[in-house]
Amino acid sequence: MSKSPEEEHPQKAFGWAARDTSGILSPLKFSRRANGDDDVTLKILYCGICHSDLHMVKNEWGVAVYPLVPGHEIAGVVTEVGKKVKKFKVGDKAGVGCLVGSCRSCPSCKQDGENYCPKLILTYSAVYHDGTITYGGYSDMIVVDEHFLVRFPDNLPLDGGAPLLCAGITVYSPMKYFGLSEPGMHVGVVGLGGLGHVAVKFAKAFGVKVTVISTSPSKEKEAIERLGADSFLVSRDPKQMEAAMGTMDGIIDTVSAAHPLSPLIDLLKNNGKLVMVGVPDRPIELPVFPLILGRKTVAGSSIGGIKETQEMIDFAAKHNITADIEVIPMDYVNTAMERLAKADVRYRFVIDIGNTLKAP
Repeated sequence: MSKSPEEEHPQKAFGWAARDTSGILSPLKFSRRANGDDDVTLKILYCGICHSDLHMVKNEWGVAVYPLVPGHEIAGVVTEVGKKVKKFKVGDKAGVGCLVGSCRSCPSCKQDGENYCPKLILTYSAVYHDGTITYGGYSDMIVVDEHFLVRFPDNLPLDGGAPLLCAGITVYSPMKYFGLSEPGMHVGVVGLGGLGHVAVKFAKAFGVKVTVISTSPSKEKEAIERLGADSFLVSRDPKQMEAAMGTMDGIIDTVSAAHPLSPLIDLLKNNGKLVMVGVPDRPIELPVFPLILGRKTVAGSSIGGIKETQEMIDFAAKHNITADIEVIPMDYVNTAMERLAKADVRYRFVIDIGNTLKAP
């Protein structure tokens, strides 16, 4: 007979969990493994709410394991280190992103691409090496192999920095990999939400020209005056889109709803790249002819490896990049999920775990 979440491991933990496909979160007592030789224990102070948390608590991707404690934008302070740990000490600021394990031996892992490992272990609702289910950051503490922990520079705030562990690396990695971080490039950012607003900030820090592409004309002032975008395109305005055809070296598409790709492909220069980082809920039609005529690429990208995530966090600290956040108490989380479903947040909810998660 399998053990309850509270009895699986020696360390008592507390968080909020979904129990079924309603996605409603409520308090849960569970447990974490003992801190092993290679492990670091983190007292969680903040955890961002990612759009994937919303999909997962409702099992919209069909992989949820209940009870499900979400959260993979985790920031806090180290409280214990194993005897083999070399990179961290008690008191260090650190974070945990979307993954807590991988095989460490496949070609992807050996090239610092743990995020593409076939045996990747996600931070929550996944099976860990010991056969138990992983639980995420809507909780008071977490135990992680030091390899999968990211150091936070002292000048990077934990609350505004937490969302960078998913939203930040998701846009940083493809810009670097596909050569869209070179000064003088012209990059489009589709969607000005949790991912898009961070993409604009990183792109400007790289020194590239940035155009925000959105269905909402009301976001133009925000994009240009506050986030620093160079220009703004209303994707539903055929004249604006036509005038911008063939002007962009690359586009980062952050939209998670189904939408036409053809108008975006038309914005690319020859040899341009459209990189998908949003996850639409159904397949999108891909017109091949314009790809062939301009030797254009449509690609995908998923978060980043641990080395690159650390590089991204260090870059963010150097350039004072944080997510624009609304800090909420733990007991507001269900309302926050409802608002997130309506895109009613600018631009990322972050739960104040340290001050508002109260164990019974």
